[in-house]
Amino acid sequence: MKLTEKLALAAMHKVDPETAHGLSVKALTMGLAPAPGPVTSARLKTTLAGIELPNPVGLAAGYDKNAEALAPLSKSGFGFIEVGATTPRAQPGNPKPRLFRLTEDKAAINRFGFNNEGMEAIGARLAQRPREAVIGLNLGANKDSADRAADFAKVLAHCGAHLDFATVNVSSPNTEKLRDLQGKAALSALLAGVIDTRNGLSRRVPVFLKIAPDLDREGIEDIAAVALETGIDAVIATNTTLSRDGLRSAHKGEAGGLSGAPLFEKSTRVLAQLSELLDGKVPLVGVGGISTAEQAYAKICAGASAVQFYTAMVYGGLSLAGDIARGLDALLARDGFDNVAQAVGTKRKDWL
Repeated sequence: MKLTEKLALAAMHKVDPETAHGLSVKALTMGLAPAPGPVTSARLKTTLAGIELPNPVGLAAGYDKNAEALAPLSKSGFGFIEVGATTPRAQPGNPKPRLFRLTEDKAAINRFGFNNEGMEAIGARLAQRPREAVIGLNLGANKDSADRAADFAKVLAHCGAHLDFATVNVSSPNTEKLRDLQGKAALSALLAGVIDTRNGLSRRVPVFLKIAPDLDREGIEDIAAVALETGIDAVIATNTTLSRDGLRSAHKGEAGGLSGAPLFEKSTRVLAQLSELLDGKVPLVGVGGISTAEQAYAKICAGASAVQFYTAMVYGGLSLAGDIARGLDALLARDGFDNVAQAVGTKRKDWL
């Protein structure tokens, strides 16, 4: 990490976490961030659900909620970017404070509640996106919606023309009863509506599904069955957890979703189980607790075709994107792999 980035991180940690988050997005829009471009190599170039990626290391949704920093993020080392979550109407989210650093645990707890500026404002920014980048949108539902399932399709209909992929997010723990939509019947109906909307767009936008790490085996089996039945293009495993096992930080009792280092093993085990059930028929994106190239590589070897991270930037800065991609290249080379796809699932049994 560069000295300037270390100093900036130290300064950010002296202010309220949500304020720091906002300042970091603002700094990006002002050009005050590393911009090496997407890190790539013949070994790192890969395909996810038909999308060509310069590298398989992506930014998870939740950082750039309102698609304000698309251009600088696309030059920061990531192979792909996911913004949002976006709801049809703007909403303020839950009361503050709603974001907490768990420094001793290299983690965070948030209970934002899909705060965002709504699909009209976000869609307008996506229309001006850098065309060379790979950009997806996390679809959400308004808290007070009479038909939450319809909200996902509504956002896709409005923003779909400007997307490389769209993610159905029914796994945030911060909107009451949202995770109820992960049940087999409800999820099948919701995805059918989203896919119908996708099929009406001028071009085909891959539809991903983001799931929770707190599912039991039956729940994971249901997700796999729905993924195969509905024909979605990828599953993102996983979102944040409600578990608080083994935490040491003062804020460990706060309500909300836990992300960061403590999530790594839990999310990777869910990923591996899904990989076994889907057997290559639906690609997976591994998320949860990644802060090093070794952890990104572990997710790939457990069954992920690509990975995402976000919380690690709170402690390691934006330059982690390039560092992880370059480290992953070296690990693939070390083990004799010519490309990412050759490594996918090679150590899945270690996590089952």
